[in-house]
Amino acid sequence: MHQYKYISALLAALLLVGCGGGGAGDQTPKVKFTSQVSFGDSLSDVGSYKVGPVAAAGGGQFTVNGGGRNWTELMAAQSGLPVHCAALTGGFGVAATASAACTGYAEGGARVTNPIGIGYNTTTPAAGAMTVPVVTQIANHLAAVGGSFSGGEIVYVWAGANDIFAQLGGLTAAVTAQVGADIASGACVPADAQATNCVPAATTKAVTAAVTAVATAAGELVALVNTQMIAKGATHVVILNIPDMTSTPSALTLSASAKGILGTMVDTYNAQLKTGVAGNAKVLLVDINTVNKDQIANPAIYGLSNVTGMACDMTVAIQAPAAFNATSLVCNTSNVIAGSSNYLFADGSGHPTPYVHVLIARLVSKEMIVKGWM
Repeated sequence: MHQYKYISALLAALLLVGCGGGGAGDQTPKVKFTSQVSFGDSLSDVGSYKVGPVAAAGGGQFTVNGGGRNWTELMAAQSGLPVHCAALTGGFGVAATASAACTGYAEGGARVTNPIGIGYNTTTPAAGAMTVPVVTQIANHLAAVGGSFSGGEIVYVWAGANDIFAQLGGLTAAVTAQVGADIASGACVPADAQATNCVPAATTKAVTAAVTAVATAAGELVALVNTQMIAKGATHVVILNIPDMTSTPSALTLSASAKGILGTMVDTYNAQLKTGVAGNAKVLLVDINTVNKDQIANPAIYGLSNVTGMACDMTVAIQAPAAFNATSLVCNTSNVIAGSSNYLFADGSGHPTPYVHVLIARLVSKEMIVKGWM
C-alpha cells in the first residue's frame, strides 16, 4: 500500500507544478481512462503463473513476492481503475484458464510473435511456461472485447527482452550449424579436425543473423501497435523500450565479446522501436534504457543500495519445480537477502525488485504527465 501512496504523492506534486504552483486550478488527470490493458512479458506479468506449484511456493510474479506490486498494478491504482489482474493463468502443469474480468495479458517468457518463449517446454508444453506471445495476447484481447479497442483504455506494452535472450542463447548452436553449412558449401575448407579456421566467419554470420532477428522482432511489435491497436481504436498506447541488459547480474559474468553482442542487440531493438513509433501522437515511448543506465551509474540518486547483486538468494532450496527455481518467480521472504529492499535487481536476469517497480511507475507517470495523458 505504501507504494500507492508514494506514487499518488509524486503525481500530486508533479500536477501542482504543471498547474503553475499554488491556486485552485484543475489538478485532475487530463485523461480519464475507463480501463487498463497490458501486453508483454515477465516485466509486466501480474500473476499469470500464480497457480498450482508456483503459488504453493509463495511465488507468482517475477520479483520479490510479498507486499509489493508490479508497476502495472501501481499504474492502475493511480488511475483509479480496478486491480490489474492476469487475463490467463496456468503453466507448469496447470491448465490455462482465462479470466474475462482481467486484462493483464503479459506473461513471463513471452516473445513478440514466436510462441516458443523462455521457459517453454517443447517436449511437454503443459509442463513449462505458457509464453503466449504478444501477437496472440492482443488477438485474445480483441476477441474478448468484440474486435476493437474502445479508445478509453490506457494500453501498456513492454516486450522484446525475451527475443534478445533467445537469440543470444542460441548463438553457440547457430555458429556450429553455420560452420557445418560453410564446410558443406565449400565456403570454408577445414584446416584441422575442429575446423577452427571456419569459426570466425561463421560467428560473424551467426551474430549478424541474430541481430537482424532482434530488429525484426522490434519491427513486428511496431506493426502490432499500428495495425492491431491504433488501427483498431486504441488512442493511448505507452511502450517501454528495453533496459540495459548488459548490466544485469547474469550479464556481468559474460565475456566482453558476449556483452558486446548483447549490447548491440538491445541498441538495435530500441533504435528500431524508436523509429517505428516516431511521430505517432497516440503512442508514448518511454526510454527506460537511459534511466536504467543512470540508475546504475548514480544509484544513490534513486535510493538504490545495490545495482550489481540479486535480492533473491538463489542458493536457498525452495519446494518448487526446478523449471523456475532459479528465477524470482518464486522469490519471497524465505529466500530474500536481508537488507535488499532497495536493490535494483531481484534475480540474475534483471527482473526488478518491488522498489524498482515503484521507480518504473514513477517514470511512466512522469512521461504521461508531460504528454498530457495524466
